[in-house]
Amino acid sequence: MSLISRSDRGSVARWWFTVDWPLMSAILILMATGVMVSMAASPPVAARIGLDTMHFVKSQMFYIIFAAGGLLILSFFTETWIRRFGVAIFFGAICAMVAALFIGPEIKGAHRWLDIGPISIQPSEFAKPSFVIVMAWLIAEHLRRPDMPARHIAIGAAGTFIGLLVLQPDFGQAALVTLTLGSMLLISGMSWIFVMAFALVGSLAVFLAYSLVPHVASRIDRFLHPDKGDSFQIDTALEAFGRGGFVGTGPGGGQAKLVLPDAHTDFTLAVIGEEYGVVACIMLVALFFFVVMRVFVRAKREENVFPALALAGLGTLFGLQACINMGVNVALLPAKGMTLPFISYGGSSLLGSALTMGFVLALGRSSSLTRRVTSMGMARA
Repeated sequence: MSLISRSDRGSVARWWFTVDWPLMSAILILMATGVMVSMAASPPVAARIGLDTMHFVKSQMFYIIFAAGGLLILSFFTETWIRRFGVAIFFGAICAMVAALFIGPEIKGAHRWLDIGPISIQPSEFAKPSFVIVMAWLIAEHLRRPDMPARHIAIGAAGTFIGLLVLQPDFGQAALVTLTLGSMLLISGMSWIFVMAFALVGSLAVFLAYSLVPHVASRIDRFLHPDKGDSFQIDTALEAFGRGGFVGTGPGGGQAKLVLPDAHTDFTLAVIGEEYGVVACIMLVALFFFVVMRVFVRAKREENVFPALALAGLGTLFGLQACINMGVNVALLPAKGMTLPFISYGGSSLLGSALTMGFVLALGRSSSLTRRVTSMGMARA
């Protein structure tokens, strides 16, 4: 017997009966899986760089408390508050990205992080989901009121964000954001001429990056010609999948994590494949597939433009990032430092993924609440 009645008008009762429980359950399972994978993959990495063997595990568990709490709090937000919060987070993250270019530490030639006391954050991880919210709102406003300058504001916001990603430099995230925006424009019903122009500009940007940025050219060349460059991590990951076979070598029996520099971040899937086998990898892919398709189904059911575009964009962002990480692990895509949402180690990545799914749960719950109120009004009539 439920302790909460459907006749209860309290905020907790409304949340309880409108939140997407299957989706929330899948997200929490991904979070728990991330902690388990961190316990398997990160201790050897920590030992190699002179840290306590449980350093990354403790850090992941610390951040997961805030991620889960933030996810829960965000799921209570209304559609109006999601728009407001998304704009505020996007503006703050853009300011932080600018600050990172000037006062942030340089790590592997990039200025993507900002030190705040004892912790280091990557502002772009928070900018990505809030960017989707801002773009969905501006596109919806343009469709509702063509006389308003929403399109010009959207172009300026997108150009600023993508430009800052290029300056960091972080071409992988820039490509991810550009593809997500392109999908939102296509879904919104923009003319094919506009969409093709957008695709042409994106293709030109890839060509210029390959021609002018040495490390981008190096990664693409190594992908196209593995025998002509350093492909140690990719080769090691492929060997790990081969050793793991169907059921894996067993927890703790993997060898790749002992030598892979990014075993706890970019190549966690290789550790999973080696120790738990292809069965575990298929289950993980199925879980990501369920989350993304659940979001897309929610988006399709929406009657209003803003929540439909926002849900579709957030689902695309989340799904593409997972596909890129998995594609790199199995040598289907050029190497790129992109985490697997909720699974890879990283405080900013974990919080950014929670922000993404928090927006999704709130928008889905808000629309469910609207339908519930409408149906109750019709029943009374």
